[in-house]
Formats: sequence, C-alpha cells, structure tokens
Amino acid sequence: MSDVQPNATFHPRLEDALQMPRIAIEATLPVVDGGRFAAKAIIGQPVVVTSRIFADGHDQLAAAVCWREKGESSWCRARLKLLGNDGWQGQFTPTQVAEHEFVIEAWWDIFETYRYELSKKHTAGVPVPLELEEGRMLLEKAAARAQGENRATLEDLLHRLGTSHLDDERVSLLLAAETAAAMAAADPREHCSRSPLYPLDVERPLAQFASWYELFPRSETDDPERHGTFRDVHKRLPAIRDMGFDVLYFPPIHPIGRKHRKGPNNSLQAGPNDPGSPYAIGSEEGGHDAIHPQLGTLDDFRELVAAAREHGLEIALDFAIQCSQDHPWLKEHPGWFSWRPDGSIKYAENPPKKYQDIVNVDFYSEDAKPDLWLALRDVVWHWVEQGVKVFRVDNPHTKPLPFWEWLIADIRERDRDVMFLSEAFTRPGMMARLGKIGYSQSYTYFTWRNTKAELSEYLTELNEPPLRDCYRPNFFVNTPDINPFFLQDSGRAGFLIRAALATMGSGLWGMYSGFELCESAAVPGKEEYLDSEKYQLRVRDYHAPGNIVAEIAQLNRIRRQNPALQTHLGFKAYLAWNDNILYFGKRTPDLSNFILIAISLDPNNAQEAHFELPLWELGLPDDAHTQGEDLMNGHRWTWYGKTQWMRIEPWHLPFGIWRLTAQQPDPDLK
Repeated sequence: MSDVQPNATFHPRLEDALQMPRIAIEATLPVVDGGRFAAKAIIGQPVVVTSRIFADGHDQLAAAVCWREKGESSWCRARLKLLGNDGWQGQFTPTQVAEHEFVIEAWWDIFETYRYELSKKHTAGVPVPLELEEGRMLLEKAAARAQGENRATLEDLLHRLGTSHLDDERVSLLLAAETAAAMAAADPREHCSRSPLYPLDVERPLAQFASWYELFPRSETDDPERHGTFRDVHKRLPAIRDMGFDVLYFPPIHPIGRKHRKGPNNSLQAGPNDPGSPYAIGSEEGGHDAIHPQLGTLDDFRELVAAAREHGLEIALDFAIQCSQDHPWLKEHPGWFSWRPDGSIKYAENPPKKYQDIVNVDFYSEDAKPDLWLALRDVVWHWVEQGVKVFRVDNPHTKPLPFWEWLIADIRERDRDVMFLSEAFTRPGMMARLGKIGYSQSYTYFTWRNTKAELSEYLTELNEPPLRDCYRPNFFVNTPDINPFFLQDSGRAGFLIRAALATMGSGLWGMYSGFELCESAAVPGKEEYLDSEKYQLRVRDYHAPGNIVAEIAQLNRIRRQNPALQTHLGFKAYLAWNDNILYFGKRTPDLSNFILIAISLDPNNAQEAHFELPLWELGLPDDAHTQGEDLMNGHRWTWYGKTQWMRIEPWHLPFGIWRLTAQQPDPDLK
C-alpha cells in the first residue's frame, strides 16, 4: 500500500505563526514554474519585474528587487514603484552573459507612513505638535544608525528642524523629498519579507535577435554532377551578408552512410552517385565528430567559420542524434542501440514517414548510462572548439528531457555564448518545456498560421506569460522538410507575405535557401519539396528573374534600424476593417520607436480597409496630427486624425511598414 497521503490543509502551530511574515509577495514575474526554471533575459536589456505586494492594515510599504550573478556574494538593489491595487514594478539591467538570480524584498516603510499621515492631517488643518515631535524622533533614530554622507545629511536636517519655530516650516521640511531620500537610505526595513530566489538566464543579443539562412554546402556548385565544398560556400558569404543575415546554418556536415541510402525524392534505391540524406550520419570515414570527405577537411571548415565571422555571420550546425547503419558506434558500442530478437536493428519512423537509412540510440540502456550521454556532450563540445557557438537540434522532443537539461547546462557552464535552437514541431507543452530547460530559441507553429485570427491569436499568446518568459520563437518561413501549402500556389506575392510576417512578427526568423527564388514545386498533396535537396544536389541561379532578394534585404535592414522589431515582444493587434489584412504594431517600452505593419493575407487580389492609428498609446487626442514614414521606400506624409484608409495591391507589395511619430508643432503657427 502506498505511503503517499492526500494533500491536507496546512495548519501552523502558534510558534510558527508568530514567525510568519506579515507582508505577502505574490505573482512575481518573470518567473517560470515558480522558479523551477530560469526566465530568459538578454545582456544590456532591462528586466522588468512585477509583483503583487500587500499587508494587513494601512501602513505604507516599500519594496525592492535585489539581483546578482549566481555565485556572487553581494547584491545590487533597485526600488520598486507602486502601480496601484497592490501592483509593484521595477527593473534592472544585467551586464554579463551569465546565470543570474533575483529576489523581491518588501518591508514596512515607517517614515513614509508617517509622512502620509502628517500630510493628511496638516492639509486638513489638524494641529500636529505631537506629530512633529514624532518626526524629530524618527530622524534622530535614523541619524544614529546612518553612516557617512547620509548621517551628515540627517544631522543637518535635525539641526534645521530644531532651529525652526514655525510649524509650517517644520512640516515642509519633514515632507521634503530630500528628507524622504535620506530616511529611505537609513530605513531599518521593519517586518522585511523576502520572496523565494528566482533564476534568470542572461544570454547574448543573438539569442533574441537574429536572421537565419539555411543552405546545404554540397549544393554550392554550378554542376549537378559536382559535389559542393566548404570552399565553394565562401563565394556565397557576401550575398548572404548583403541580404542581412547573421546566422548561416548547415544541415549535418558529417559522413553519410551507404546502407539503405535514400535516392532522389526519398526513393528506397540510391544510385552509385546519389549523395544520400545528410541526416543518415556516419560511415567508415567517421561519425558525429567527422566531416564528410567531399565537403573538405576540418581545416577547411575552420577557415569557413573564420571567413563567415569576417562577414558578420556565425555558422550554426545541426546536431542530429541519429545514426546511419554504418555509423562507427554500432560496432564500437552496440549496447547503445536496441536490437530485435533476430539480431536486426529497427530503423527510425515518424508515421507515415519511414527512415530506413537511420537508427536511433537508446538513452537508457545499461551500456548507454552514462557513456552515450557523455559521448554526445563531447560531440557538441568538439564543434564548439572549432568555433561553432550556435546549434540547431533536430527533433529534440524525441530525446529525454533530463538529457537536454544536463547537456545544455554542461556546455553553457563551459561557454556561456553557446546557444541551442529547438526544432520541435509537437505538442505545446513539450515545445514550452524545451524552452524552459535551456533552449535559447524554438521553431514554432507560425508555419501553419495563415488567417488573420490565427496569426493574431498566436502572436498574442507568444507575448503573454508563461511563453513570454521561457520561449523565444524563431519564425522559419520554410525548411527542407516543410514546403508550406500556402507557398505552393501563392506566387511571388505569397513569399513576400510570409517574409513580412516572419521578419516583423519576431526578432528571430529564418529561411531555407531557395525561398528568395520563390521555389514552390511540391510533391502532389504534401508539404514536401519535389526533388528535395535532402536527397540530391540542387544547383541554383540566385539571380533568376522574379527573385525577392532586394525585398528580403530591405526587411532585414528595417529590423536592424528599429529596436521595436528586434524581439517578438511588444506586439499588439489594431483595428483594420478587413479580415484579409493583419494590422498590428510593435513598439519599444518607452514608445520612442513605434512601428505599424499592415500585411495583406491575400496574394492574388487588392485589399482595402479603414484602420485606426493608436493615438491613445502616444497620449494624443483623436484629431492629432502624426507623421508616417514608409520604411520600404522612404516616402513620408502626415496623417490627420485617428481613422485612416489603406489599399494594398499584392502585385506591387503585399504589405506596408510605417514608422509613426507625433507631429512636431510648426513654430510659424504660434
């Protein structure tokens, strides 16, 4: 019989109750699962902290957020401000890429309570001689415990208080901001309460703001019979940089197995010259820590990493935990895999898809614990040592969560700049959990959100707790595995629509090469590319007519020039009276950068709508004048009033991006 007892109401003993804090600190943010996981933050960006704080009675409270790097002994401190209805808010700015922790402190503010009551009585004309003496005594006690400059300030205030013979002067002195500041510095913080300690994961800016470009190095060739190399990729670096990308991501670059190698279009029979899928990792040339010989050498790879860095690009590698049936591990460590009774090994499946060329490891076999875990950790660290700091992880949701939590923490303890992107298209809870346990970024449902209602709902959800604090969405518009139905028949306008949605909707977005050429040929009835590059070389003319290279470059340029667009946060949907037009805003917290975006979701027809300018958010009346600037073409104009009209023609440009600023008064009209 189980010893587990049902939950019962906690009844404290008297001695416990006497020690309990009188001040309640609740609903603190950013906090993930009560502090079980670290909330996400970026170096140099303010962390806004909110909490609900209250106590019995009517005494005034004070509160502060205290923070430090994990392992440090001293704390930094910033006061919180009362917003009303027991809501408090403050902020702090981390200055190091490191694990941090913070705590909320709240206490009885004796002097502020005194000032509040003194002000009310004096304003009402109530005599306050006893209150003035009470104030003098509070200052006297504070001066006795104060130190340094603040002690001198309090002693001076006491002297001025004692030499004044007018009650009004003494009241003014006790109510002065100078006195309040000095008393706050010497506050004994009576009945001080502390929240639990909350973790914060502070990462570098690329974790929140980046543009990813994916390509197969083997396809960087002008001849479908010649395998591309790392040296061929060098030629593409300037063009990728000029489009505004800062992460260049490669699918697996390791040796590819021969056994059950796939042919073109995922066929089961491969010809002698078919390259196979790079996800079938491992051959006699090596495994996850080796390079496919036709791509080049390890020195060639290092040279490419360095050359990419000179162009402002970071190389990201695919970390796919799967093996071909030729992988050295099958012979060296057969206990890391599951074998059938007849001695055969089961290949991977994702019904209805079958991957005959791939087998999976068994993380919890007796031989795998801990050797397999350590070997996989060492694979990642090997590539970090080659200069790689960014990893896209293939199907992490099919591997144990404890493994990822350990591996990511272990790698980032050695190098805090390392980041991981989760390629998990699965249930919402699992996708969020991967973000909680350490993934810096995550693939999303964006690919399948097409209508105005779907997009508005999803973008809003990503801006709200709990996802806001644990999940950074990377809006990939396509992948080698996903040729979205929307793109298959929407033409050039459809590609521009999805590019605008991705670049404006999130600080993180990505595209797989060929998107800029509007490639859309699909396997009939499937979200898959015909003649998929996963199974064959793909030669491209990146200057082909109809490309959208210039538009992508301008979208990325706009993102770099406008801080509001460098995060998925700050999204707000606004009114546009047309269900085919998604109209929303992105703005910085101080409203210094305010961007409005209108995107037609119809790639074939012109769409019109009246729409509202959010003048109320700028503190402007409904008839105010505002300036608009079209960020795609530089055109400027003045809007008059709140309600405006738009027409979007997809054959020109299926979206508009405008920077909104308040109209400056004309000095000649004064």
